[in-house]
Amino acid sequence: MQKIFYLKTCGTCTKILKMFDLSGWELRELKSEPVTEEELAELHKLTKSYEALFSRRSTQIKARGIDLKSLKEDDFKKLILEHYSFLKRPVFLTDQEIFVGNEKKNIENLEAFFTNK
Repeated sequence: MQKIFYLKTCGTCTKILKMFDLSGWELRELKSEPVTEEELAELHKLTKSYEALFSRRSTQIKARGIDLKSLKEDDFKKLILEHYSFLKRPVFLTDQEIFVGNEKKNIENLEAFFTNK
């Protein structure tokens, strides 16, 4: 399996996607087709944390008045399932590996992954 969860309106996502040859990858646009509970469980298996999958930059945090310090693992899971913007992106998912977000270290790991493929 090779799947990417992203937002087409996110400039950072599209910039990262353009960096790699994605032939053979399933592209999943989150706004039009949000992550399912089963898919989120798959992502959680590899990260061992819903918090690691949670985007602290979501505009919904301020809009909903969410206190991030009070959230538990189940709260992160519930929020990610409620609104697409709570999933950190892009998410590159393979059978053995997951790459979450746009931090510099994650992009370096992605580059190494695509180079060694």
